[in-house]
Formats: sequence, structure tokens, C-alpha cells
Amino acid sequence: MGVECTVPSPCVSLCTLDDSDICVGCHRSVDEIVRWRQMDDDERRGVLLLAQERSHHYKPFTSG
Repeated sequence: MGVECTVPSPCVSLCTLDDSDICVGCHRSVDEIVRWRQMDDDERRGVLLLAQERSHHYKPFTSG
């Protein structure tokens, strides 16, 4: 049996990728989204921290 995970997905059902392949809804990378189910809670928390950091710098209407 697999590891029981309690950290929920940050998906907000706004699944669109920007030019850097980051989801504009949850700010996870494609790889992070694909691997989410295989991650343990520590890995998921790390991804959530990265996504939070990305969200602070997200500027949807500017290039670069």
C-alpha cells in the first residue's frame, strides 16, 4: 500500500499553462502536476512553497 497523503491538491480548476508551462490557476509546473499523486506530503509542501513564490511574481499581462 502507498503512503497516506494529507496535503490536498492546490488545483482551482483553472487549468491553463502560461508560456513557461506553469499553470495560471495553481502555479505548479507541468511536471509537478503530473507527479503530484506520487509525492509524499513533504514533497507536496515543497511544491506548494514554490507555487506560492511563483504566484507572488505572476504577471499575466506582461512578457518576460
